[in-house]
Amino acid sequence: MKKASATRREFMRRTAGLSVAGAAAPWALNLAAISEAAAQTATDYKALVCVFLAGGNDFANTVIPFDTGGYAEYAAIRSTIATPLSSLVGLNSLNAPGGRQYALAPQLTTSTSTSTMQFKSLADLFNNGKLGVMLNIGTLIRPITKAQYTAKSVLLPPKLFSHNDQTAFWQSSRPEATAIGWGGSIMEMLVSGGTSGNTNTTFSCMSATGNSVFLAGGSTAQYQVSTNGAVAVAGIPRSNSTGTKLFNSAPAAAALKTLITAHSGTNLLENAHFAVTKRSVAAEEMMRTALTGTTALTTTFGSVDAALRPIANPLADQLKIVARTIAARGALGVKRQVFFVSLGGFDLHDYLPQKHPLLLQQINDAMAQFYAATVELGVQNQVTTFTASDFGRTAISNGDGSDHGWGSHHFVMGGAVKGRTLYGTPPVLANNGPDDVGQGRLLPTTSVDQLAATLATWFGVQATDLPRVLPSIGNYSLKNLGLMV
Repeated sequence: MKKASATRREFMRRTAGLSVAGAAAPWALNLAAISEAAAQTATDYKALVCVFLAGGNDFANTVIPFDTGGYAEYAAIRSTIATPLSSLVGLNSLNAPGGRQYALAPQLTTSTSTSTMQFKSLADLFNNGKLGVMLNIGTLIRPITKAQYTAKSVLLPPKLFSHNDQTAFWQSSRPEATAIGWGGSIMEMLVSGGTSGNTNTTFSCMSATGNSVFLAGGSTAQYQVSTNGAVAVAGIPRSNSTGTKLFNSAPAAAALKTLITAHSGTNLLENAHFAVTKRSVAAEEMMRTALTGTTALTTTFGSVDAALRPIANPLADQLKIVARTIAARGALGVKRQVFFVSLGGFDLHDYLPQKHPLLLQQINDAMAQFYAATVELGVQNQVTTFTASDFGRTAISNGDGSDHGWGSHHFVMGGAVKGRTLYGTPPVLANNGPDDVGQGRLLPTTSVDQLAATLATWFGVQATDLPRVLPSIGNYSLKNLGLMV
């Protein structure tokens, strides 16, 4: 009997992934999250935005040592792919941990955008206190030394250096095959505790890039949108719309809507599917109406080439819909939201000097434009954006690229971030050095759990609830990195 119950629950959890009339329902819904009447404890608005760099971003050509000794180490280990010192400008950092100074890649210091913004680059944002740099952060279960790694005396994240496994672990901080992410778990903690302030829980966790582990929760769900907004279920008439037809027939479309949103009677599985579909249709209509009724942003998103012609920037497109959604927060009935966006192409074993700069330019333009949009909306102190990736890459060049690594450098951006600061411990970039566990792979000195706990605390999760969000957080004496106001 228990097995049958578990199977039924799993069916209900996965129902949202089913295709309805040839188009996937635009959200995933766990039926335990149906309640729309969460207690309104939160009176302000806050959002977390995860920018995932899929494939494993090359940390060493993103945040580059700039002091004499540090650059010499970097240039020696990356002889064929090092960024020339002459193209770098040092960050105006408030600190220099270990005496180390850093510069950002040239593409992170200039913008291709023609729009007028106060801060046009990640370097601008850093130097003006709106961006912090996390040094050598990565997936861990507990703090570890190189000697412990070599002796295999400390539990490690599952299947290190594997794209799929490390992507899942970065986003969940739980054992492999988990279906719960720490972003979704943060939101679930607030919703279930009645402190989210969300009168409509549907739009608590939102993805502009498809399904993600990061947003998955035990009793919360992720609502997926396209870069154009809400995704309609194909062939279903919308409210206040007379133009929707199925097989060139409006009555057929109306009949289909009735058919797939009606309860069948006593069949629990069918009723669960009908409930999901009905709420999917209603959510699409609510989202579409909210976006339509919100004043358009004046911030320009996107990138241009040397001739000022628009070029593709999928990350900018995703962050634009996130900004539009934040603008519609009142109509959507939300006070707390977690978002997930992504950019692919970072698995650069080859052609790194040619391809990586193009990706960094997209990151720069998109994130600077998104910050400008939060300023326009007056929520720059209430929205915190951070980058993540499967893993870092090897400090050692393989000739024309870099291979799968471990520790990496990442950004945290927002008005509530204590910027102009380098957080964590600078790694030594040396073959078989103190931070190298083999082939130039950095042993992380800061854990994803510590960053997640810091952001969760800022977001409103109580210290006593952190272990429910991050099961391994008790292994760290330092749980708050101090990077948030």
